[in-house]
Amino acid sequence: MLIDRRLKWEYHFGMAKMLGYMITWTTYGTWLPGDDRGYVTHGKILGRNEGLRQTNMRRLKSRIVNLSQQEQEVVRRAILSRAESLRQKIYAIVVRSNHVHIVAQRISKSIEMVVSYYKNSARLALRANGFTDRLWTRGFDKRFCYEHSQLKGRIEYLQGHPE
Repeated sequence: MLIDRRLKWEYHFGMAKMLGYMITWTTYGTWLPGDDRGYVTHGKILGRNEGLRQTNMRRLKSRIVNLSQQEQEVVRRAILSRAESLRQKIYAIVVRSNHVHIVAQRISKSIEMVVSYYKNSARLALRANGFTDRLWTRGFDKRFCYEHSQLKGRIEYLQGHPE
């Protein structure tokens, strides 16, 4: 269901390699370093830092972006369309007002390139619908999946992900 037979075969015969990954990025200004919810820097989860958050709020160059439900659907469709052209299987996708989560199959393109394609596709799709502001924060978070249980856990996390 979630993993194709080739990946099951590779895992069974000890050729464990990255099966896929979860990538996450946020809309502009909605989850700044120092945030009450914590934040990720260089793969480490860090706690609240009000001074840092205030400094980052002052540095914003554009309005904070919270996507409407209609905009979320535009982003979702744009990403799925781009994934199809990349021949990348998307196991799960969640587009919320302030962030995007994707669990995807590993492909030969770098993860940085894949995220760039997805962010740009979504930005262009929204621009075609009149969106003119800066849309995404720089960077993204990545969580690699080397075992089926990791991949399944990430998919289940997205399936239960609240608004």
